[in-house]
Amino acid sequence: MYKLNVTDSFSAAHRLCGYEGACKNLHGHNWKVRIAITCSQLDEIGMALDYGIIKKALAEVLESLDHQYLNDLEALNGMNPTSENLARHIFMELSKQITKPGCKVAEVEIFESERSSVVYTND
Repeated sequence: MYKLNVTDSFSAAHRLCGYEGACKNLHGHNWKVRIAITCSQLDEIGMALDYGIIKKALAEVLESLDHQYLNDLEALNGMNPTSENLARHIFMELSKQITKPGCKVAEVEIFESERSSVVYTND
């Protein structure tokens, strides 16, 4: 099994509904997103999946979030825009785009700061 990792970032604002801490107020993050794609085999030239395909898919998903007020995005279906929910959303959207047989999105890690991240897997 091969695991390919790609990292990108986006900036957005949000507030956490139902939360009593400071994050209930409008604030923003420069999120860093790392995705891992697993592939069970290599192609005829020795590649699992072209990094360009992965980068393009991730960029398309993040473009819909970048410089947005996440609480208002229809794509998030009214869910509270926690890092956990964003990681799951990105995972699900990427899974629609990574369609090469034997390859799948394995995990999405999202950092809301240098020291805090969450990993979503579909296990």
